Amino acid sequence: MLTLAGTVSAQQTSYTFGVVPQESASQLAANWTPVLTALSDKAGVKISFATAPDVPTFERRLAAGEYDFAYMNPYHFVVYNAKPGYQALARAKGERLRAVVVVRKDSPLRELKDLAGATLAFPTPAAFGATLLVQAELRRQGVAHKAAFVKSHNSVYLDVVKGLYPAGGGVPRTLDLLDTRVSRELRVLWTSPPFTTHAIATRPKLDPAVRQRVLAAMLKMNLEPLSLKLLAEIGFDGFEPAQDQDWDDVRRLGISPADARIQE
Repeated sequence: MLTLAGTVSAQQTSYTFGVVPQESASQLAANWTPVLTALSDKAGVKISFATAPDVPTFERRLAAGEYDFAYMNPYHFVVYNAKPGYQALARAKGERLRAVVVVRKDSPLRELKDLAGATLAFPTPAAFGATLLVQAELRRQGVAHKAAFVKSHNSVYLDVVKGLYPAGGGVPRTLDLLDTRVSRELRVLWTSPPFTTHAIATRPKLDPAVRQRVLAAMLKMNLEPLSLKLLAEIGFDGFEPAQDQDWDDVRRLGISPADARIQE
């Protein structure tokens, strides 16, 4: 915790930063740990990478307020802002979230309506872009389908390439970070309109001085070429401040926790 003078007290000097498990834990750790190390150095507090073995476990930890800082999808933020009260701190600079549906590069499928009756791959029920936005559009177009939940974005892409499913849901950020040996075998069939992207939020009652110090350190990283190179590894062009109401576009979708099978 920080004192009024801005120095770090003995009460808490180490903080967890939970990252939604869109990719494997090893890949997330490899990409995020250098970013959080640089952020720790600039903020003067230790910020440690954390994730969960799967999204339902990540949701349970958010519901319990276990992570001091957390990078979560837009729908997660709407749910866990309401309870237990995570507060927006920042988001990726200039980024808007879109959903994509991918098929094999050589697939004959050309439109979403071509997926009628198929079993499609999705990472998890509550993945905002890769699942919720895609399924909302399929419902809007009256495309009946079955869903197979395969745990991660990378698993969706790999399973589509292997031919296990004719198509799957994802988002451009994770698709861009994919190994080119896999991505070159995929084609984007459909892209959604844009929404507010993932939130970086803090647990309820985190010391406001810590929040301010970490946000200032994030904004400082925007000005440093070496820091920007680290941020590029997580698909960020930089950080920008965020407020809770930035996600009102997601709230207006009216998705219920039951629809997303979310852990409240």
